[in-house]
Amino acid sequence: MQFRRVRRSVTSLVTMLRAVLSLAVVACVATLAAGQFQPQPAGRILEPPVPSLCAQRKIHEKFNGKGYYFSWKDASTANTEMDWLGIRNWCRQRCMDSVSTESAVENEYIKKKLVDDKVRYIWTSGRLCDFKGCDERPDLKPLNINGWFWTAELKKLAPTTDRTQNDWGYSGGINKPQPDNRELIQGGAPENCLAILNNFYKDGVHWHDVACHHKKPWVCEESESLINYVRFTNPNIGV
Repeated sequence: MQFRRVRRSVTSLVTMLRAVLSLAVVACVATLAAGQFQPQPAGRILEPPVPSLCAQRKIHEKFNGKGYYFSWKDASTANTEMDWLGIRNWCRQRCMDSVSTESAVENEYIKKKLVDDKVRYIWTSGRLCDFKGCDERPDLKPLNINGWFWTAELKKLAPTTDRTQNDWGYSGGINKPQPDNRELIQGGAPENCLAILNNFYKDGVHWHDVACHHKKPWVCEESESLINYVRFTNPNIGV
């Protein structure tokens, strides 16, 4: 009788573990699939992680339990700049993503790096919800105020008018508070991506909306969901 109870307990535990692992995979796959619903330029896709690159990813610093990579600190990328999507893909292939400065503490940490290392600007994962379906959601209207989100985390930003919950700059190329969509106003591309600028407009270090095609240095932040996905699908690779 005792052995039967043990066997039942083990069977229950195995069943529970399988359920937990299944949920973990579903969550990771959902994260990967979510990329299909994020805005991509024509002919370009959001890349999945590459297990071999994830295993070899370089981390420059740890902060609050997460690893960060700074492109200007690596000799192989120090002189390289990429557009918004190119940076996300470079990071994602290595089980990271473009940085999302979700908290004030993390935001100040990243800003200090720019100041200390004399870096003029970087891309973040921040993006305006400008793809099909965004204009149909009441909670995102008006888009220029309520339509910004961290694509790496699939989390909305606070309204751009709430200056206590964000770090948008107070000035820019046309002397208006950010986001100002300056390039579109001046006949160029819409400014749908979020960059951190280091006193570029003599306004300190703050968030600015910038057209996504511009090339910049970058910061990658480890992605727990991508790491877990690669660990589960490639158990023999140390990630």
